[in-house]
Amino acid sequence: MLHIFVNLKRFEVSRKLGGVCSSESPKDWIESVVSECNGSNAAATKDLELVFLLPEALILPAVSKLTAHRNIGIGCQGVYREDIRPGANFGAFTTNLPATAAKAIGCQWALIGHSEERKDKLGIIAEFLSSSPSGTPVPETASYTVSRIINKEVLRALEAGLDVLVCVGESAEERGTGNVEEQQGRVKAVLKKQIELSLADTKKFVGTRRIILAYEPIWAIGPGKTPPGPEYISFVASYIKEATLKLFGSELPVVYGGGLKEENAASICSIPVVSGGLVALTRFTGEIGFYPTDLQKIIAAALSSRTSAAQTN
Repeated sequence: MLHIFVNLKRFEVSRKLGGVCSSESPKDWIESVVSECNGSNAAATKDLELVFLLPEALILPAVSKLTAHRNIGIGCQGVYREDIRPGANFGAFTTNLPATAAKAIGCQWALIGHSEERKDKLGIIAEFLSSSPSGTPVPETASYTVSRIINKEVLRALEAGLDVLVCVGESAEERGTGNVEEQQGRVKAVLKKQIELSLADTKKFVGTRRIILAYEPIWAIGPGKTPPGPEYISFVASYIKEATLKLFGSELPVVYGGGLKEENAASICSIPVVSGGLVALTRFTGEIGFYPTDLQKIIAAALSSRTSAAQTN
């Protein structure tokens, strides 16, 4: 199964206001995006699952355009670490999205632990520590704390009946310098800790809910950065599978979360241990943004490469 996740971040903001939405109406825009994808050949492909991860305002109109028997799903971009409970807290979650609320408005998936979320939480911790009489921030401790918070979000999502896409990945500082063996050793240590902390107590959900890991090479994300090659991605994905095998007794699927696009979809999706990828922008020059026609090209390249790889093997 090829898993393609589309993270539309804050793409509901129009170009006039500084965003990348090509319509003045976010509602009309997301409805047209889902409708166009519903009508594509990819939506009827048995070996493909396409999931749109959306800001809250776009979820309800997107869900309204889903068509039965099409392999398109809708997810949210995160859930809060606490949740609504019968007989307990029914709604004191201003600015936060409880997992039960996400489920109630039609979400099937939740994106958790994206590098932008982790960065935000690290910033809050660093701000607290820097103003604390106890001294200066300890990056490792802050990172572990963030992973424990991420774990609470993962558990709340799974308990609410959502499937989860959990992001893990190393920063440039965590990867460090030195030869390949030295770097790989540090990367493994970082990923091992993130996986163990972020997925603690989730084993009971394996088999009833889906847990997929997205590898985000944080050091390679952003304008002007050089993305990792297939060999590096294969090394990381293989290690993540090895780590989840030890943790769960079975390997979890791994997708590439560093940005799947037309130029790299074929090479990345031909890697046997990679089950798909995370898409954001589909056009990086001219009128940058997300376009369903470009998404179809990414999907076609990914599906073709997987078919070729399977025939070769």
